Amino acid sequence: MKLNGSEILVKVLLENDVDTVFGYPGGCVLNIYDELYKNQDKITHYITAHEQGASHAADGYARSTGKTGVVIATSGPGATNLVTGIATAYMDSIPMVAITGNVGSSLIGRDSFQEVYIAGITMPITKHNFVVRKIEDLADTLRQAFKIAISDRPGPVLVDIPKDITAAVTDYEPKPKQTVEKKSFIDGDNLADIAEVINNAKKPVIFFGGGVKNSNAGEIIKKIIKKANIPATHTMMASGVLRYDMPENLGLLGMHGSVVANRTVNDADVVITVASRFSDRVALSPDKFAKRATLIQIDIDQSEINKNVKVDYNVVGDAETVLGQLETLIKENNHEEWFKEINSFRRDIPYSTGGNTIHPKQIMDILSEKAGEDGIFVTDVGQHQMWAAQYLHHVKAENFLTSGGLGTMGYGYGAAIGAAIGTGKKPVFHITGDGSFHMNMNEACTAVTYNVPVISVCLNNNALGMVRQWQTIFYGKRYSASEPDRKTDYAKVAEGFGAKGFSCSTVEEFEAALEEAMNCGGPAWIECHIDREERVLPMIPGGGTVDDIIYE
Repeated sequence: MKLNGSEILVKVLLENDVDTVFGYPGGCVLNIYDELYKNQDKITHYITAHEQGASHAADGYARSTGKTGVVIATSGPGATNLVTGIATAYMDSIPMVAITGNVGSSLIGRDSFQEVYIAGITMPITKHNFVVRKIEDLADTLRQAFKIAISDRPGPVLVDIPKDITAAVTDYEPKPKQTVEKKSFIDGDNLADIAEVINNAKKPVIFFGGGVKNSNAGEIIKKIIKKANIPATHTMMASGVLRYDMPENLGLLGMHGSVVANRTVNDADVVITVASRFSDRVALSPDKFAKRATLIQIDIDQSEINKNVKVDYNVVGDAETVLGQLETLIKENNHEEWFKEINSFRRDIPYSTGGNTIHPKQIMDILSEKAGEDGIFVTDVGQHQMWAAQYLHHVKAENFLTSGGLGTMGYGYGAAIGAAIGTGKKPVFHITGDGSFHMNMNEACTAVTYNVPVISVCLNNNALGMVRQWQTIFYGKRYSASEPDRKTDYAKVAEGFGAKGFSCSTVEEFEAALEEAMNCGGPAWIECHIDREERVLPMIPGGGTVDDIIYE
């Protein structure tokens, strides 16, 4: 059949079971939006306040559903406004297809109105990107984009389409949905040798990252942990793979990880690292990371092997596949003495309560209780993010969404909207700080327009908390630009957008506000006044080791 480019684009979206897209219209994508209008019974389009919000919404949709997120933007500033969202997805290996319009083919390279070379701009932050030059290539290019986005290590792919291509006509032949089989091959050191090292270990520990979630390897890693009686720790991106109350779960590792997790890795004789890239927030001093241990690294991406930390054994392959084969070679074991030693590493970090403020841990405890095990939590970036990672009662990996690799302030609201839409408008709890919230509160209009039940909990200390914490510890309390002292009345602003607004300073006030927010059936903001001197503890300074842990 003969179809124009916009019709082909929508057909390929439908081929790949896309029923939800996020975006913002503009001149160079008007043909596409006209076709979306004609197919609104099949594909629902959500317009956000800003293209960055749309890209974060597509990201949150992907993380919460396991599907590929789709975002559409026009040329020039529309396309460049996607950059931060694309980079966020790239750093956290999130499958996304970004579709941008561009000026007509005859205008490219002439500094035309709203023309940018978005493929060049996004080359370092996408798995791959395409510029469609011929209408005949459009369908297969889009199909390839979906395939690349979900293959191996997932990530964002951009397709840039000049306006004339969206109007040109060519033959279209339907094809099946793009599906990808997991890598069947395993490359690297012999699994039998690795299993022998693990079986002979006296003080083993498993350390895993977000790739375990991407690979759906959570169940097999739990099986290994139980079978071989091995303690485990994880990165922030893997929060929820293990239940917070699982006895073998030592919690978060790294700069703001638990004392017991950091001490255990430091004293282990074997560290099995799965789907983690040894970032500088985990291996703060790479040459001193787990120096007593034989290091084993399992990762789907060959480029991650020995990139940051030199390992003794490595396997390149899909985490679920590798662990599935490794599990058959690992013997049942008992490390009772090792667990006794680990228990001696545990240390509670005290916190104070009282006065006219509420403590972050109290907020996270109440949220965990009220949200239940199906509660979805989305954070922005800063102190509140770390408190959420430390204190929430994580039970499901897909229910904790955060910008780990890029650390994007302003990520949370858009991602929360995408997650709520993707999961059938279940209540989603957006945890933010006053610094991050000012970067994304414009998306309140999106939540209100579509009546998306996102509850934003803003921990307000009238400061850029994490920046100020570093200035307190390392810069002699010289608070340069970290105390903006904004006068925002959050409750009034929320009401101005059409959302419910609350402000609280005590546990009782927060509990009452949260109950009302959860019953209102739509978006709400809850401002929580916290003390400016609150710290994220424990903390290992950059470049430090367990010997440098700051407790108070």
